[in-house]
Amino acid sequence: MSTQPSTGHVTVDVLLTPDDLATMLRTDVRTGLAKSPKSLPPKWFYDDRGCALFDAITRLPEYYPTETERGILLRNAEAIAEQSQADTVVELGSGTSDKTRTLLDAFAQSGRLRRFVPFDVNEATVRAAAERLAQDYPGLSVHAVIGDFEHHLRALPTEGRRLVAFLGSTLGNFAPEERKDFLSQLAGILRPGDSLLLGTDLVKDVGRLEAAYNDAAGITAEFNLNVLRMLNRELGADFNLDAFVHHAFFDPVNEWIEMQLVSATEQRVQVSAVDLIVDFSNGEQMRTEISAKFRRERVEAELAEVGLHLTEWMTDPAEDFALSLAFVD
Repeated sequence: MSTQPSTGHVTVDVLLTPDDLATMLRTDVRTGLAKSPKSLPPKWFYDDRGCALFDAITRLPEYYPTETERGILLRNAEAIAEQSQADTVVELGSGTSDKTRTLLDAFAQSGRLRRFVPFDVNEATVRAAAERLAQDYPGLSVHAVIGDFEHHLRALPTEGRRLVAFLGSTLGNFAPEERKDFLSQLAGILRPGDSLLLGTDLVKDVGRLEAAYNDAAGITAEFNLNVLRMLNRELGADFNLDAFVHHAFFDPVNEWIEMQLVSATEQRVQVSAVDLIVDFSNGEQMRTEISAKFRRERVEAELAEVGLHLTEWMTDPAEDFALSLAFVD
């Protein structure tokens, strides 16, 4: 780990270098493309182009989660600050931290806010956001961490009474056993007095769910296919993007949206950097993401299983999305 002071009140801990990311990508591709069915972790969607496409998705009329969660934050931020009594906000998967400003405003108004810890894999994005926040919130200490929250949770700064925010329903990208492991690790780093603010998308009308991942403008399809463009660039692969089709549907048994790339023909793909040749049959499906949708009882039970007590359940009038505030038992 390297700790690098920056301007103002910003410190950056770099736990994940570009070489580390390259190694992780190679490992995930070797493992995922050798499976049956094939799969790729959704974290690899987010190269620069993928981030721009996802930002466009959040503004689509079909895609409700981002603005719905923002509205819940706006209505409840002061109460969250009051109930958590935190002086430190930690954000997992922080990105630009744009939505989190609602929380920071409420904590700053309470007079308790001392530090903010943005945590994400993209160093350039986190550094830029950290600098802006330090300028916009005078006196705020920003301690940024560049890392993967699946591997580096224990390296988070421990100062102060912390509210850990995990927003955007990113938790839904984990399969059930992986989700249990992650929540257990997360609960393990929380101390008495710390709290968790968790965003979860909720089970609802199947048509609305599927429309959010199959927008009329085709931006989600382009976002999905972009992962192949990234593999071509980073690993010398020769995926033909025209030979794959975006497919997203709701699985009522698992209560999740599953996003796939479907091979439109029988084809062979070479991934030069990992010395891998992959055959696809016509119609073969490769999973690129799951996005679990939750009910209150499941959220409450999964938190309780790892020793976290749900104290507040905050949702929108249509009950499309929820924020949960939980404390260590």
